[in-house]
Amino acid sequence: MNFQERNTQLIKQKAQDLGFFFCGISKADFLTEDAKHLDNYLKNGFQGKMSYLENHYDKRLDPRLLVDDAKSVVSLLMNYYPENIQEDEDAPKISKYAYGKDYHFLIKDKLKEFFAYIQDEIGEVGGRVFVDSAPVLDKAWARKSGLGWMGKNANLIHPKHGSFFFIAELILDLDLTPDGPMKDYCGTCTKCIDACPTDAIVKPYVVDGSKCISYLTIELKDELLPKEFSNKMENWMFGCDICQDVCPWNRFSKPTKESFFNPHENLLKMSKVDWEDLTEEIFQELFRRSAIKRTKYKGLKRNIQFLSE
Repeated sequence: MNFQERNTQLIKQKAQDLGFFFCGISKADFLTEDAKHLDNYLKNGFQGKMSYLENHYDKRLDPRLLVDDAKSVVSLLMNYYPENIQEDEDAPKISKYAYGKDYHFLIKDKLKEFFAYIQDEIGEVGGRVFVDSAPVLDKAWARKSGLGWMGKNANLIHPKHGSFFFIAELILDLDLTPDGPMKDYCGTCTKCIDACPTDAIVKPYVVDGSKCISYLTIELKDELLPKEFSNKMENWMFGCDICQDVCPWNRFSKPTKESFFNPHENLLKMSKVDWEDLTEEIFQELFRRSAIKRTKYKGLKRNIQFLSE
């Protein structure tokens, strides 16, 4: 076994030890195919008011602009699928990824430990770690490294675990043995397209972000939500899981073993009335260190109010 193969094995084993259930590797080069998708996405205005997606265009497509002399992109998946969901079927809904504490905290800590391990075991390795907080096309790299295929809802799908997972990366100036992409197994299925109440999936593999319920309830900071989406939100107040819930591949999703993602003990018991009467004090208690802090109390109340209009 040569050094490259040894280092690749070391990294994949450490990823597993840290709780990442899959680890794939790609050669760090320009994402030619994804450049066309990104161009079309921005030209069509599918980013809505997410203007940050227009920044650092070149860096999004070439990891060598993020890390000097980058050689490899290590892509990682961490399962967040919950054991239980909200109890009141009439209550406003939260996307499953936000049930527990904000994933950025946990995964960033694990990535720092990972990077320190690589430097200890392999030597002077340069690089950076990323978890949804920099101009990196997470899903593109994960797909390229064989961690799944891009579904028609533009989510990465793994054939044994569905799509309820977080994606993270290490970009390293270290030669590793790359993995190849896997086949697309969506076939003729259009369940995600048919189920989307706002018609955000404009055609297979293309999502108009400005129509997505996740965008409307999280990213859009306007005082009021657009009236055109009235009665189309399917009771989602933070994020949306519709296109994942209907995906046949998610029948293979298994509950996470990571306790960090467990919800606050009262969260799943909240009734529709509880949410409508939500005070800022209860908001702060329920969502301490939560991704839901992104909307702030005012934003969540805006969303809840919109659902009842």
